[in-house]
Amino acid sequence: MNQHHHQSQRTIEIDTRLVTTGAVLTAAGAMVACAGMAIAAFAVFTAGRRMIRDMDVPPAQQAAMKWRQAKEASLAGMRAWQSASDAQNGSLAR
Repeated sequence: MNQHHHQSQRTIEIDTRLVTTGAVLTAAGAMVACAGMAIAAFAVFTAGRRMIRDMDVPPAQQAAMKWRQAKEASLAGMRAWQSASDAQNGSLAR
């Protein structure tokens, strides 16, 4: 029984140099990854700005035109629905 008690007292020996090296490499890799993401984001942002600058009609003006078209189409649809409804009601009244 004394021998069994002695075996349960084992400890794990960890090489701290390897753990430190792993942590340093992980931190360095994270820094390289962050730098890569920053460079990629900068490239995409620059390309987007260039694309917008080269457009014939600015996006804000395009959005305003599309909004106006949508309002006009909605109004036309509402008028058509009302006139069809009025025509149907008129035929029912006769």
